[in-house]
Amino acid sequence: MPSSRELTHSTGCFTRQTEGSQSLERGLTLLRAFRIGSSSLTNAELAARTGLPRPTVSRLTRSLVDAGFLRYDTTERAYRLAAVVVSLADAFYHAVEVPEIALPLMRRIAEAEKVNVGIAVPDQAAMVYLAAVRCSSDSVSRTRRVTVGTRIPMEQASIGMAWLAAETPAVRAEFLARIERKAGDSWPAVNKTLLRGIQQAQKLGYCTANYQPGHLTAVGAAFRGPDHQWYGLNISFPHKPSEKRRDVARYAPLLLDLIAKIRAACGIRDDGA
Repeated sequence: MPSSRELTHSTGCFTRQTEGSQSLERGLTLLRAFRIGSSSLTNAELAARTGLPRPTVSRLTRSLVDAGFLRYDTTERAYRLAAVVVSLADAFYHAVEVPEIALPLMRRIAEAEKVNVGIAVPDQAAMVYLAAVRCSSDSVSRTRRVTVGTRIPMEQASIGMAWLAAETPAVRAEFLARIERKAGDSWPAVNKTLLRGIQQAQKLGYCTANYQPGHLTAVGAAFRGPDHQWYGLNISFPHKPSEKRRDVARYAPLLLDLIAKIRAACGIRDDGA
């Protein structure tokens, strides 16, 4: 019987025979509950967002305050993220070179074509932007804040479906199971959309999606960085039904060419070395 380490390498899906810490997982779930617009949360609000029992949340927030990951605001009687999360983000960006390399190349296309360009990686059932350039003139792009750390549902975006298409079957199945749990009764319709996008990306090298329906169309693709991580990349532009075929025919090649340039700038040869 292969070891868990061997299974990890053969499937691409992290596997360990030892059990993880449920308390740690629940504590990290509380940290994920903080988003833009939710700078401070009470125990009751954290319980509602995570589905964890109030007594459990109370114990976990106490531990997170003691460990310096949360601080308690005595005026609001609520919890806030502590400064250590900024240090973690800084450490992450110093260890991941692809966004910094990609950003000037992304900006060049966004400014020249007046489109939006973003690069993202997965977290749970979402894609998290590592860099984004917004130059489209449509109303959603002008008003919606998309920046480093912005999350979008994986199943609704071309960047998410393209990433799923690129990953190993074992990893893809793990993420699809997460999306299914989140989707609930709407899973059949969600799954149909996902399968269409995944199959399109595997056949053409990119897929399309109408994110923010009626406003934006996006083409998404994925590439493997020098750190062996798969990154999703997209170009989004104003949704014009009568011109969608023409627009996709224009921006899909630009997206694939952008990936080739990012890979070259990262020192990755066409043979993948």
